[in-house]
Amino acid sequence: QVQLVESGGGLVQAGGSLRLSCVFSGRTFSNYVMGWFRQAPGKEREFVAAINRSGGTTYYADSVKGRFTISRDNIKNTIYLQMNSLKPEDTAVYYCAADYRGTAQAMGTTQGHDYWGQGTQVTVSS
Repeated sequence: QVQLVESGGGLVQAGGSLRLSCVFSGRTFSNYVMGWFRQAPGKEREFVAAINRSGGTTYYADSVKGRFTISRDNIKNTIYLQMNSLKPEDTAVYYCAADYRGTAQAMGTTQGHDYWGQGTQVTVSS
């Protein structure tokens, strides 16, 4: 059974930075494409970023492109989301997700993923 545990959220001022982590356990990490999603109050969950199994290819939502960076460490079984130049509209609960089949590119366009973490709150004050 795969488990995903996010950490690193918190309260930050606009323009600041945070780095989120998501630790994967239970299966072979390098077999999974991984992604970050977020859900703001009153809104649907939305795609943020995804990374392929080797870590060589990444995809981003237009709203975070150039500010956020997704990466993975296949030794530490962890993915990261470095978030810079944060804006109040980035306030949300951030979730990591894992898919055994499919591609990182498809994570941004498909509904439903194999495994989800419990989420970590990110609040950006203006």
